Amino acid sequence: MNPEAERTDLQGKADAGQREEGRAGPQEDARPEARLEQAVRAAEQALIEFEIAVETFRVEVENFSRLHHQRLGPMYGRLDELDALIAEAVAERTKDPDDIRKAEQARGMVLPMPGVDELFHGWIDSEGLSPEAMAMLTERPVQPPGRVRPSEEARRVFRELVRKAHPDLARDDAERDRRSAFIVRVNGAYAAGNEDELRTLAEEWAARSQGEKPGPSPSEELYARLEWLAQRKELLAAVAEELENSAIGAMLRMAPDDPDALLEEIAEQLLAQVAEREARLAELAG
Repeated sequence: MNPEAERTDLQGKADAGQREEGRAGPQEDARPEARLEQAVRAAEQALIEFEIAVETFRVEVENFSRLHHQRLGPMYGRLDELDALIAEAVAERTKDPDDIRKAEQARGMVLPMPGVDELFHGWIDSEGLSPEAMAMLTERPVQPPGRVRPSEEARRVFRELVRKAHPDLARDDAERDRRSAFIVRVNGAYAAGNEDELRTLAEEWAARSQGEKPGPSPSEELYARLEWLAQRKELLAAVAEELENSAIGAMLRMAPDDPDALLEEIAEQLLAQVAEREARLAELAG
């Protein structure tokens, strides 16, 4: 999901809310701050929608980055190693100082092999080697880490929960703290793609929110609230732009509906490059 597509101007939403009120005819609530409250509610909802879009995209970028590293990391490493071997073979043949320098630079690009402690960090516990470590030592296939990509249902429940429990809807600091702690749990369940946990949290929020009736705010607080919402939107816009301009974000924008197919395409390209370099190395060794 591209947060740019859901980016909404807060003031525009506030103005729209005020126009809607005007079309609705005379209002029973004649308080001076009534219209301002409506503008704040419209701005709050606009910010929540934008924040949901940004958070959704952040999770997608994070998960795709993990899958990209798991699937393509070894291929990139192999390409770096082949580049170093080719450069070293050329330097050995020509003895040219410039070729020797290039070979040293290429070798410096190759990530060093991890030490024993680093290699087995997190793979040894009180019961000995983990299944992954044992598989490596016995040359059995290693099960890849489970992928995490929230389902459509998880996304639906997540968005609904954030709309209802968002801290921006709090009327005091204590309520904001409670909502913030709850949203942390919601974000964790969503990042893990855990539908059951999200449903449990939805039930918990429904039970918790029964009987809650936030009171009105003074006009001065409402004006300050609008200013804070505008500042928050600017911050989120910067986060969204950073995500969109990242390498992984750009890749996701290329195939938002089928990122797995994009991984397959990149893998095929990398395999072709590996084959070309292996042929070049064999030619230099011949």
